[in-house]
Amino acid sequence: MNILVTGGTGFIGRWVVGRLLQDGQRVWVVDNLANSSLDNLKEYEASEHLQKVQVLDLKDRAALQQLFRETSFDLCYHLAASINVQDSIDDPETTFNNDTLATFYLLEECRKHQVKMVFMSTCMVYARADSEQGIDEQSPIKPASPYAGAKIAAENMVLSYYFAYGLPVVVVRPFNTYGPYQKTGGEGGVVAIFIHNKLKGAPLNIYGDGTQSRDLLYVEDCAAFVVGAGYSDKLNGEIVNAGTGEDITVNQLAALIAGGQAPVKHVAHIHPQSEIQKLLCNYRKAEERLGWTPKVSIEEGIRKTEQWIVETYHRKEPFQHEDKQTGH
Repeated sequence: MNILVTGGTGFIGRWVVGRLLQDGQRVWVVDNLANSSLDNLKEYEASEHLQKVQVLDLKDRAALQQLFRETSFDLCYHLAASINVQDSIDDPETTFNNDTLATFYLLEECRKHQVKMVFMSTCMVYARADSEQGIDEQSPIKPASPYAGAKIAAENMVLSYYFAYGLPVVVVRPFNTYGPYQKTGGEGGVVAIFIHNKLKGAPLNIYGDGTQSRDLLYVEDCAAFVVGAGYSDKLNGEIVNAGTGEDITVNQLAALIAGGQAPVKHVAHIHPQSEIQKLLCNYRKAEERLGWTPKVSIEEGIRKTEQWIVETYHRKEPFQHEDKQTGH
C-alpha cells in the first residue's frame, strides 16, 4: 500500500514507520520537526520502501493539498500533534491549532481522496480508572487539559467523517508509551527522564506525592497496535485502547528505575489540575478485534530504554553536555 505517516519523525511515529517498512509498505513521511528530528529515521533511510520524507506543517493547506495530488494514498496514520499537557495549559491556542484544526485539514484531504485515517489520540482524554477492571472505550472522558480537549474535539471530527461520509477511520488511544527515541527532558516521558537522571546521578523528581499510577506501554507494542488498527476493517468508525492492563505508581516506577543509585525527591506539581490519579487500561477490545496483546514487560522495557539512552547519549559525550543544550 501507499501509506502516509504524519508526525513520522517523532517518538512513536518513527516506530510506526519502521513497522510499515518491515511489512513492505511504501511509506511517505511528513513532519514539521517542531518536536522531533530527521535523525530519528536514519536507520531506515536506505530502505527501498521509504518513498519520501518531507518537512511540512499540516496547517499549510496548499502544501497538504499538493501532497495528496501528487500521490494516491491508501492509508494515513495521523500521529502529528502537540503532546505536552503542561504546554497546552500555558498556550492552548497552539495545541488547538496543531491537534484539532490541522486534523480537520487532513481529514478533508482524506475525504476528497478516499484515504482511510488512523487517528492517534491519547489516554489523557479519560477520567481516572475507578476499578481494577481498568478503563475501556466506554469509560467517562474528562478534558482536564486543553491537550485532552483538543484531542477529544479531533476524535469527534474524525468519527463524524465515518458517519457523515462513510470514510473509514479508527481512533486509537494508547496509554502512556515509553521506549527508545523518547526525549529525556522537557517533552519526554517519565521513564526516559527518570533513566536519564539516574545515569547522571541527578534526583528523580516526582510531581506531587507519587501515588498517581500509569499503565506503561512499550513503544514497539504501541506501534504494532497502531499499524494493526490501520490494516484491519474490524474497527472502522470506532475507538480502541491499548495498554498492558497493569498500572504502576510513580513512586514504584522511580524506585524500580533508580535501584538505589540516585535520590528520589517529591516536588510541587506545576499543574495539579491536569493530573489523572489512576490510569489503567482495559485492552480487551484490541485483543478481541485485532488479536493484539502487549509483549514487553515493564522490566524488559526499562532495560531496553536504558540501553538505548546509554548508547545514544553516554557513548560519545558526558550527559551534562546534553543538559546544556536542552536546558534540563
